[in-house]
Formats: sequence, structure tokens, C-alpha cells
Amino acid sequence: MLCTTAFISRAQLGVKYDPTVQSTKSMQYFKPKGNLFVGDCIPFSKDGVYYYYWLLDSAHHKSLNGLGGHQWALSKSSDLKNWQQFPLVLKIDEPWEKSICTGSVVFYKGKYYAFYATRLLNEGKVNEQLSYAISNDGVNFEKQKPNPFYTSAPGYSKRDFRDPKVFVDEKTGEFHLFVSSWQENTVMKNNGGALVHLSSKDLKNWTVHEPILTGQASTPECPDYFFWKGWYYLIYSDNSNTSYVKSKNPYGPWEAPRYQALNEDWSNVVKTAEFKNGRRIAAAWVPNRFEGKDNNGEIFGGNSLFREVGQEADGTLTTSFPAEMVPETTVPIGLKIITDQQSSSGDNNSVTIKSPGGVGSAHIENVPLNCRITLEIEPIGASEEFGLYLRSGERTEGGYRLNFSAPNKTVKLGNTTIEGVDGLSKPIKIDIVMKDGIIDVDVDHKRTIVNRTYEQNGNFAWFYAKHGKVNFKSITVSALKQD
Repeated sequence: MLCTTAFISRAQLGVKYDPTVQSTKSMQYFKPKGNLFVGDCIPFSKDGVYYYYWLLDSAHHKSLNGLGGHQWALSKSSDLKNWQQFPLVLKIDEPWEKSICTGSVVFYKGKYYAFYATRLLNEGKVNEQLSYAISNDGVNFEKQKPNPFYTSAPGYSKRDFRDPKVFVDEKTGEFHLFVSSWQENTVMKNNGGALVHLSSKDLKNWTVHEPILTGQASTPECPDYFFWKGWYYLIYSDNSNTSYVKSKNPYGPWEAPRYQALNEDWSNVVKTAEFKNGRRIAAAWVPNRFEGKDNNGEIFGGNSLFREVGQEADGTLTTSFPAEMVPETTVPIGLKIITDQQSSSGDNNSVTIKSPGGVGSAHIENVPLNCRITLEIEPIGASEEFGLYLRSGERTEGGYRLNFSAPNKTVKLGNTTIEGVDGLSKPIKIDIVMKDGIIDVDVDHKRTIVNRTYEQNGNFAWFYAKHGKVNFKSITVSALKQD
């Protein structure tokens, strides 16, 4: 009887997850069934297969007394359209494991190595320590002992010591880890965020090198590191907002890009993996908002989010929708564009708004709540701003403004903004997906912006321009197919 009791107790340490009831279609905007959510993502690829490891979240990080209780789930695909769902691959097996935190995966000499942090309580204090597991197939992992294998680095925080990014030097067989932490006793007290650099040839004895990144205002979380088309990239997140630096050399010196395409307020802790034909696909998650209110801050856990990553000539990265992951739609609906006769004119699929002394507008009605809208926007000369109101009512009551400002190089979607957006004074293609409270926008296949919305659910879409002339062309609206 004692053995049975112990088995039941261990089996119930982590949150239950049933892969058989999860969607096997596009994982864009995916949320697991029930009161479960997607947390930090760990994308990886091998032999043309995209492995999407992700943290299973319950109760928005409140499990196990607020320590998270996270475990690794796995979804994988060879075409980004059809997905296999698997049982949890890294679970909470012991009472002392309060969360299986974010990490990374590498394949070396026939084995998959998953490095991660384990959150635990040590003498009443929260610590994060490093663990790893090995697999023959990337699905069935066995945790290695000692577990954890590394507790802390001299001069760095024990509370913040997580999210190891692993890579292997193929020439020397040396494993390298970049670990999110906080430097103690820094000259500038409020800029101690750093990525610790550890290396080992036997996974037992570890050398601490000079940090790969320092001087951050917070612990730089969920780092990613890769070489792509002549450039090395180091990606990290500050309070869930993702930035990166680039270099022609493996460990820097680093330089900032012209703009930060990965930095979207509602696309959290972006990480990437290579895919077929030289592509890179980024994975992140869209957080929920506290109490389901549009103007409240984020809470941990939400829906998955994917981006196609591109590269400009100077190494600056771009983002767009992965074509295979755009939700399926029905045939486009018939449109009737209603114009403001003083400032706009058009037909069923286009409208020209001319309003040099103020704001001109046009609108369409009966727009499905869950839909895809595509269009081309052509500014004619200078204008202060232009855009759309989505999920709006009559006279633009409520709704969410999608605002383009060429002078400011900004795009705004409701209460979130992306900066450094080039090319807004030229013709641009816009792709908008609205699904279950997520509004996602692709701007000319170079920049993306997403927001989590709840409260505005009107069926109007408005087009507007201020102090200028703008053509809105090739407008299509298609309802999303039900999952």
C-alpha cells in the first residue's frame, strides 16, 4: 500500500496534459485545451522537422505556490501545417522540482541534449539551477545525474540563473551554455543583467568564461544564439520584450541592428530555429491580460505565435507571417465600401481618401469577428498618418486603431507600438488576422505587430487618412474557417 501511495503522489506532482485532444492543424495562435496555456518556447529543428518544445502553463504561473510548475510539451511538423502532439517530454518527477524552466536543445553524435533550469526552494529561498536530459529521438528524454548538475557561478545570482542556451563546437566537442543571470557587485548597480558563458567537454567539469553580454537593466531571459548567412546573432529578452545584437565574430564585439523587428510588446521571449531551404522560423507566445481587460498588463501564459525571419543585406532581421501558418479562410465576402462623399471615393475593393485639411474616412460593415483582411496601401505624397479601425462600431466607436505614421516610422495597433518601421511613405501590403481576441498584422512582409484584445467586438472596419491622400486597394475580407 505504501508503494502505491508513493506512486500516486509522484504521478500527480505536475499538471495533467492530454496530447490526444490537441489540434493537429496550424499551431499559429494555438492554446491547449482547458485551463492551460503556452509559455516560453524552445524551437529546434533537425532533418527538415520543426520541433516546437513549449512550457505548459497552468493558472498563469501560480502553480506550486507561484513558482510555475512548468513542464515541457512538444509539437512537431515537417511542413508547418500538420502537427504531431506528444505527451510531456520533461515532467516534474520529484517534489523538489518546482518548475522545469526554459532552456534549449542540441543534437550531437546521435543524441538530443535538452538543457534547462530547475526552479527549487533551498532553505526557504528560491534558486534556479541547471539540469539536462538526453534522448535518442527528441521525444523520450532521461534526466541526467547529478540533477541539478550546476548550481551557480561565482559572482552571479543564485535566484536568477536560468534559460541555458546550448551549442556545441563541432571541432572541439565542447558544449557551451549562455545562462541568464545577474552580476553581483557591478559598478552600475541597476545594470547587472548578464549572460554567463560556461563550457565543458565532459558535461561534468565546467569553465566560467567572461560573460557574453552584460550591462542589462534586467536579467536577459531566454537567450538564443545562431549563425546565419554570414552573421552571428545573440537574442535575449528584457521583461519579455525581445532584442538582439549581431556580429561577424562568434563572441562579438556586438552591434545593434537598424531596428528591432523581434521586439513586439505582445510577442514574448522570441526564439528561433532553422527550417528547410535556409529559412528561420521564430516561436513566441501572446500573453493574456489581467482580468481580461484591454488596458491591463500581461500575465504569464497565452497562445503560441510564429514568425518567418528574414535578413537584410546588413544583417538586420525582418519578420513576417509564415505562409503555411496563416489560418485557413472561406471565400472572400462581397464588399460594399461606404465613402465619405467629401473626402473619399471608391468601388467594392478600393477607396481613395483625400483629406489635406483634416481626416477623411470610408468603412465596410458586417466584417466577421474572426477573419483575414488583406489590402495594399498607397500614400500619394506626404501624409501625417493613415490606417484602419478594426472591430469598430458606427462612427469608429470602440474598436482598435491600426495606425501608420511615415514621419515617425511607427505602427500602432490599439495600445501597442513598433518603432523604426521603414518604407511607410511608399506602397505597402498589409495582412491582418483577427482570431479569438488576437489581432495580428504583417506590414509589407518586413515587420509584424500583434495585440491581445478583449472588449471591442464591432463589425465595422474603417479606413482613414489625415492631412494627405491615400489609396486603399485590393481589399479582401475572408472569414476564418472554424477549427
